[in-house]
Parts: sequence; structure tokens; C-alpha cells
Amino acid sequence: MDNSIFLAKFWGWYLIIFFLILSFNPKRIKQIFTDLNDEKFLILTAFIAIIVGLVNILFHNVWELNWKIIVTLIGWVSLFIGLALFIFPNRTIPSLELINIKFVQVIYMLLFFIGLFLLNIVYDIVPV
Repeated sequence: MDNSIFLAKFWGWYLIIFFLILSFNPKRIKQIFTDLNDEKFLILTAFIAIIVGLVNILFHNVWELNWKIIVTLIGWVSLFIGLALFIFPNRTIPSLELINIKFVQVIYMLLFFIGLFLLNIVYDIVPV
């Protein structure tokens, strides 16, 4: 299976599942930011984000102006957020909280539609 297709399936399903979990249980969003104040949770979260981002980039660093760039950007965003959380936690956590508070609905709807778009590309539900 092509790396692009595999990662589009992975990120598409991940974003849809993440959206549904947070839609049905919005308290999880607040819980995540509360848990980021715990240093062990913060380090674990940062390491996971770095690993996921780095693996994504190593297997898929495609800069074509089509749907594949979305998969690449997800990997780079994951890597940068993981590095920021690990290196500058005192600046990164408040920034993420501020973005989340101001743009929560826009961000989660965007994630939902990106997930749908990626799954549509892979499964060709609605021909593009």
C-alpha cells in the first residue's frame, strides 16, 4: 500500500474519531489542558507528538499541491507542537489554550472536514 494512502486513512479516521469523542464529551478538552500541567503527562504527550510527527515526515514528506500536502502538513504540525511542548512548555501551553478557547468550534469543524476529505480521497465515496 502506498504511504500516502495509508497515512490518509490513518489521519482521516483519527480526525473523525477525535472529533466524535470531543463532540460527545467536551469535558475531555478541558481535561487535556489540565493534565498538561502535570510534568509527566506533558513529557509523554510531547514525546508521542514528536514520534508521530517524525514518523509521518520520514514516510511522507511530499510537497505536491494536491491532497498529499495535507498529510505532510499534519506530520510537520505534530512535530512542531511536540517540540514546542518539550522545549518551551511554559509558553506553548498558554498559547494552545488561547487558540483552543477562541477558535474551538472552527478548529474542530476544520479537523472534521479534513478527516472527511482524506477518507473521501482514499475510499472515493464522492468522486472529486
